[in-house]
Amino acid sequence: MINTNQIARIALIALLIIGCAIVLMPFMAAILFAAIICLFTWPIYHRIWLRVGRRDALAAMLMTLLLLIALILPMAYLVANLADSAAKVFDELGLALQNIQPHAPAWMRNFPLIGVQVSDSWERAAASHEELMKLLSQYYEPMRKLSLQAVQLVLTGFLQLLLVVFAAFFFYRDGVRLAKGLLAIVRRLGGELGEEMLTLSCNTVKGVMLGIFGTALAQAAVALAGFLIAGAPMPFLLALLTFFLSVVPVGPPLVWGGAALWLYNHGDHGWAVFMALYGLMLISTVDNIIKPILISHSSHLPLLLVLLGVLGGALAFGFVGIFLGPTLLAVGLTLISHWIALQNKKVHETL
Repeated sequence: MINTNQIARIALIALLIIGCAIVLMPFMAAILFAAIICLFTWPIYHRIWLRVGRRDALAAMLMTLLLLIALILPMAYLVANLADSAAKVFDELGLALQNIQPHAPAWMRNFPLIGVQVSDSWERAAASHEELMKLLSQYYEPMRKLSLQAVQLVLTGFLQLLLVVFAAFFFYRDGVRLAKGLLAIVRRLGGELGEEMLTLSCNTVKGVMLGIFGTALAQAAVALAGFLIAGAPMPFLLALLTFFLSVVPVGPPLVWGGAALWLYNHGDHGWAVFMALYGLMLISTVDNIIKPILISHSSHLPLLLVLLGVLGGALAFGFVGIFLGPTLLAVGLTLISHWIALQNKKVHETL
């Protein structure tokens, strides 16, 4: 016999859950990213908590202040300078295209393997200057609009990070109680397997975040040294761009490649070659050396899933999705792989 009271209670609970999800949906990306950052930085918070006499609110306030210094200040600098810098880059690009030289530099023709082909293409393009400018004008304005959209994305990301830091305070302050509640729910729903999956998820998040932020910090530091040595404009801004774009495989080459082009267009041909070689041999190789070391104890995402995580995360969650997307995919891939391994183990045990 159907118990109408029980059905009504279930329906009310379901409606309440759906309503809460709808209310929190606009802030879900910031909440998830705040939870991931708190999980990743919890050992630091725990040391601060012990130093301040195990006072939750004070420790959370100090940790939030550290996040403001580490995340918000660099992002504010990036937002304040990126729009003007993008406009100047496109103005200089347009000026350089109008004054393109009829012959390629001698060093370019002597470049191994591709030097002759590149030089011939340069001279053919310069010979038909009007057609070149007509062709480039079709792409110049769309690229300009795309850069402005990227600036808008960074500005939105700055606001998202403010919300992330605000939410992180409460995760730090109430983290122990939240963890106990989550563990109780997982045990209730999944038993030992659920608890094992939760532990695996936490370890995967820590490993992936260490790989992402560790690699980003290493690439930004190496890039900053190169920009300072070569005399590139606004080296700290370029280093910050390298940091935020390091999660994208083609991100850092866009930054140091653009710096090399700027140096070349301003007559610093030797430094332009140095910047290109430095970026190719040092900045871009950091990703292949540092990231496998930092992420060796967790799920190593294939390149395709990294790209899908970055692009899909950015489309779904905005700026923070650049870091959130690969992390969520890594957790999902790890849990699925672990579940398949458990099922295969059970099958072999029954045979």
